[in-house]
Amino acid sequence: MLRTGEEYAMQRRKWMLGMAVVLAVAVTGAMALKALGLMGSGGSGPPQPDMVIDAALRQEVIENAKAQLERGYVFPEKAAAAGRHLRDAGQRGEFDKLSSAQAFAERLSDLLQAQTGDRHLAVRYFAQALSEDASGRSPEQEAAEQQTSRRLNHGFHNVDRLQFNIGYIDLHAFGRPEPATARIAAAMTLLRDTDALVIDLRRCGGGDPETVMLFASYLFDEPTHLNDIYFRDENHTEVRWTTQSVGGPKYGEARRVYLLTSADTFSGCEDFAYALKNAGRATLVGETTGGGAHAGSPRRLSAHFMLFVPSGRPISPVTHTDWEGVGVTPQLAVSAKRALEVAQVAILREMLLGESDAHRRDQMRERIAELD
Repeated sequence: MLRTGEEYAMQRRKWMLGMAVVLAVAVTGAMALKALGLMGSGGSGPPQPDMVIDAALRQEVIENAKAQLERGYVFPEKAAAAGRHLRDAGQRGEFDKLSSAQAFAERLSDLLQAQTGDRHLAVRYFAQALSEDASGRSPEQEAAEQQTSRRLNHGFHNVDRLQFNIGYIDLHAFGRPEPATARIAAAMTLLRDTDALVIDLRRCGGGDPETVMLFASYLFDEPTHLNDIYFRDENHTEVRWTTQSVGGPKYGEARRVYLLTSADTFSGCEDFAYALKNAGRATLVGETTGGGAHAGSPRRLSAHFMLFVPSGRPISPVTHTDWEGVGVTPQLAVSAKRALEVAQVAILREMLLGESDAHRRDQMRERIAELD
């Protein structure tokens, strides 16, 4: 059945940021997000203490993981196969010598990802006991997540204006909609008069689907159908369109937009890139992205173990599929290190075609030579 995104706003799912919500508390605040590849900067802190586990706890975690997979994983047949794989591994004694909680979680993650090819599917250990809620989150964890996100500016690492009036946004994550809304509006206000826009996703590891759509809405003149999401556990499709009204000045469609990508561009950041590429709104420059398309949420397995269960898959109205396992391919394939320079050269060459001032044309050619 089809329902609009607004009807599910209170139940919206996260891509990788959903996992970071809990990890940011149980690990080390800002560094937890960095370890997941969600944000590229943050403070440091001590690692969480490990815990000795026994056979009974290992079995509890395995059985609960199987149940959560069967209940919600996006592909039922893969969920069943992964559950059997865990059971068989346990019966062969593969986990018997694992007394470290951290090592056990890592081993389970390796097995599940090898079986499904899904890099979102992961078991995590937490020294701090998780709440009894299905998601394992407590009010304290919620507050700590908000503090961590604030310290990292909700994913907005830098906003700048490059030479020849090219706007630049270095985005490390799509933060939660409420705090991200004002930051997107501020960035677009600062860059409203630029002649082209570069959005750097090379260190962008995920985020909130609602914020992805909010940011995309600034780049279209009219409401545009982007990637829908089908959720298997609720059997509904969230239909996703950009909105006409936004909180700041729209950038619109008249000016060119370039997105920089790398192999570390992942999850919700890939959603943004895939949608804008297929809509013909942006040119991607850099490397093929990481290939994590599935949306989901964390599920409690025990007092100290959590499983991130991918339960939703994007559906492009253009390709009718997604980028899971294959990534998003850029139109201009170059190393991530060279992506910003190559994007600027492409923009300047376009600008040259319409530039009437001879002196400015010479300056553009000099800049192109420097960047090349």
